[in-house]
Amino acid sequence: MTTFNWQVVQMDRLTSDSFVVTCHYTVTATDGNYIASTYGTTSYTQVAGETYIPYADLTEAICVGWVQTSIGKDTTEASLQSQIDALKNPVQESGVPWA
Repeated sequence: MTTFNWQVVQMDRLTSDSFVVTCHYTVTATDGNYIASTYGTTSYTQVAGETYIPYADLTEAICVGWVQTSIGKDTTEASLQSQIDALKNPVQESGVPWA
């Protein structure tokens, strides 16, 4: 069974009000000895009149939720699962037939 580990590894924020403009994330899929991962960023824009969670009150769980909503949790995990499946059942091999 594959497990997925979502992490926000870095955030960029405005110095004026600490609004988070970018989350850098990794997602790692693990199934036994097979591992697949992805890294990316999501960007955010302030909307006038909306309230935001103060930077000091943010948790990784909150920010991971933002990332999952932005990029699609199910789509990302399905893509990583496909990579794991390909590692477990390769369709191509390299080598030579002699020792």
